[in-house]
Amino acid sequence: MDVLALVHGDGGGPSLFGEVIQSRGDNILEVHVHRGERPERPPGAYSAVLVLGGTAHPYEEKAYPWLGPELEYLELVLDEGVPALGVCLGAELFARAAGGRVERMPEPEIGWFAVEKTGAAEADPVFSGLPPRFPSFQWHEYAAGVPPGALALARNEKGPQAYRLGKAVWGVQFHPEVRFEQLVSWIRSYGAKAPVPPAAFIADAERHIAAWNDLGRTLCSGFLDAAAEA
Repeated sequence: MDVLALVHGDGGGPSLFGEVIQSRGDNILEVHVHRGERPERPPGAYSAVLVLGGTAHPYEEKAYPWLGPELEYLELVLDEGVPALGVCLGAELFARAAGGRVERMPEPEIGWFAVEKTGAAEADPVFSGLPPRFPSFQWHEYAAGVPPGALALARNEKGPQAYRLGKAVWGVQFHPEVRFEQLVSWIRSYGAKAPVPPAAFIADAERHIAAWNDLGRTLCSGFLDAAAEA
């Protein structure tokens, strides 16, 4: 399979997901939209699409001119029924492309937060293999919610945390693709302006990352299996 990965920042690539894709013998094609790159082919020419996170917010077209063209591309992904997985900003952009409202949260989720699957997740090809409740790594100020026509698959006290649009498009507010080194680089890039205490942030990451990467492999493999069947 050819898997397209839309990347929104130099520190936000497919990471663990890239490892899973390549271990299956599939191809991953990274397009760095924040550098002005565009996919060479229409969505239907790819077996699956990954839309990753980033520091941009979902309504900042003026600050990030690439957001507009990307939203148009994601609308084509939805129209053509291409299997896709949106992570954090990616989930928010798919929600926008589907006509949903993405709203700023009263306070951001940064760090590790418990998430519970909904009853609908038990029959979902991607979420059925995940535990009923798990700690998730989050870093977001906006929330995708559940777009029109979508099915909620996970939530916590802050609100919905994952959804499925139709049969082939998933959105997750958390970051199942991250590795430990990535998290350390994210928090250190803020220097003295870090939004949470760096030492505690790194200690939490050390405690959770092994189990989190196992869950990320399971989720990504489930998505790729679903894409292959589609």
